[in-house]
Amino acid sequence: QVQLVESGGGLVQPGGSLRLSCAASGIMFSTYDMGWYRRRPGKQRALVARITFGTATDYADSVKGRFTISRDNAKNTVYLQMNSLKPEDKAVYFCNADHLFYTYWGQGTQVTVSS
Repeated sequence: QVQLVESGGGLVQPGGSLRLSCAASGIMFSTYDMGWYRRRPGKQRALVARITFGTATDYADSVKGRFTISRDNAKNTVYLQMNSLKPEDKAVYFCNADHLFYTYWGQGTQVTVSS
C-alpha cells in the first residue's frame, strides 16, 4: 500500500520559515519524481516545486528564491524548505509521487501565514 505522509505545516508569521516533510512508503522512492503542490483558498491545486529522480528541480515563479525542494532517498523523504513566507503562501500543501503511469498523493498539510 502506497502512503505519502506530510508533516511540518502550521501557523507562521510573515517572513518566517517552515520545513515540510513527506515520508513515502510502498514505492521505490528513488525512481519517482516527487513534487509539492498547494491549493490556496478559492484556487485550484497548483505545482509549487518538483524534484526528479535525477534531482533536477523546478519551481513555480511565485516561490523561486524562497522555497527549496530536496530529497533523501535513504529516508524515502522529500522536503520543502519555505523561507520568507508571505500571507499568499497560505494553502494546503500536498506531496506528489509520479513515475510513468503511476501518481500518488498525500492527504495534505495546512500552512497558514498570518500575524
